[in-house]
Amino acid sequence: MLDDIYNVSEITVSYKPDFKISSRPKITTSKNSEVIFRKYWLDDLNLYESSFLLLLNNGNNVLGLVKIGSGGVDCCPMDIYKVLQIALKCNATGIILAHNHPGGTLRPSPADISTTEKIFEGAKMIHIRLLDHLILTEDSYYSFADEGLL
Repeated sequence: MLDDIYNVSEITVSYKPDFKISSRPKITTSKNSEVIFRKYWLDDLNLYESSFLLLLNNGNNVLGLVKIGSGGVDCCPMDIYKVLQIALKCNATGIILAHNHPGGTLRPSPADISTTEKIFEGAKMIHIRLLDHLILTEDSYYSFADEGLL
């Protein structure tokens, strides 16, 4: 019976980059990140909402990109816990969020603004910078950072 107390699983965390830092893209503008998101977005940009996370190092070099959610035609919840968990696991010091609006509206909804504020505050507490949140449509994008909302 006492032996049951010591049945504990070992946890391992790993991140294995495939590229040298010098060959990774560097984010200096919202346009840089928009180009990367569009390259990896699936053909569903106009079908339903989905969200992605771009992970950056201290020099704003891209560590990687991951899809963090998919939703319906008018919403896609972003799990704050999941965003921060992925950022920590990848040793990211900066993150950029993106989601699409299939209806073509560029303006953020109240839910978009609220979620961004919560992720910003949570990331700040663990010394991760939320650098931007992009909303993509078929032919344009909206940047929270460019509009002064971060």
